Amino acid sequence: MSENIYCSGFVALIGRPNVGKSTLINQIMKEKIVITSAKPQTTRNSIRCIHSDDDSQMVFIDTPGVHKPKNKLGEYMKRTIRTTLEDVDAVLYLVEPDAAIGAGDEYILKVLSKISTPVILLINKTDTIEKTALLEVMAVYGAYDFIKAIVPISAKTGDGVDELLALIKENLPEGPQYFPDDMIVDQSERFIVAELIREKALDNLRDEVPHGIAVEVNAMKARQAKDLVDIEATIFCERESHKGIVIGKKGAMLKRIGSDARADIEFFLKQPVNLQLWVKVRANWREKVYDLKDLGYDA
Repeated sequence: MSENIYCSGFVALIGRPNVGKSTLINQIMKEKIVITSAKPQTTRNSIRCIHSDDDSQMVFIDTPGVHKPKNKLGEYMKRTIRTTLEDVDAVLYLVEPDAAIGAGDEYILKVLSKISTPVILLINKTDTIEKTALLEVMAVYGAYDFIKAIVPISAKTGDGVDELLALIKENLPEGPQYFPDDMIVDQSERFIVAELIREKALDNLRDEVPHGIAVEVNAMKARQAKDLVDIEATIFCERESHKGIVIGKKGAMLKRIGSDARADIEFFLKQPVNLQLWVKVRANWREKVYDLKDLGYDA
């Protein structure tokens, strides 16, 4: 590639829930932009993160984990994935380091076999297995002829990420710079702040509550006289019984969520933050088109 050629393109990440897509994005960007959680279905929107250097720009799109929809929110997430795969320059398909291919990955492989977009398979979490086991996994997926390349990585440690970026750059078309050099995400600061709060709710709450959680930032304003940002946000849950769980005894759970979220928000904004949280019930919002749109999901 000659020095005067600038290449650019859009790269989608796809995989089963909790396979490490969001962790990989954050590793590539060297910044926490996309929320992560041990709980599945953490990512709900397609978020574009922009990696720029002197001769290329890669726009990474983190998609929701592939799963069978159980409500209108799930259907929205499925449409988001399908639309994304049809309009990108490359697809990164993340899998667990397991030679036994489950039903979920079989479904994804079937979907990917029908698209013309180049597919790069990423075997993630290589820090958890021995080399002989890794070679066995690579052999299993190597049988699929539509997979252009197989790259072992650890999104957690960053091992293999530089090699991955070099491979992506080699396969990007010559193109324009889509975003300014200093732009790293196509979402607003309010969106990122809401996501960081939701992440801490996912981390701290019981299993039956988090998927019914949504967060809306009501106000976000920097104080002129002080280096401080005032943020007011509402955590929505679907049931009255869940409201008490989110708040906790004497407000302990809400305080913990707020404290954890504030630390990440301050790191993201590079400023001290005064975070105020409220909890409200929005019954069955995942099943209502109006509520989904109002909360930022273009259902």
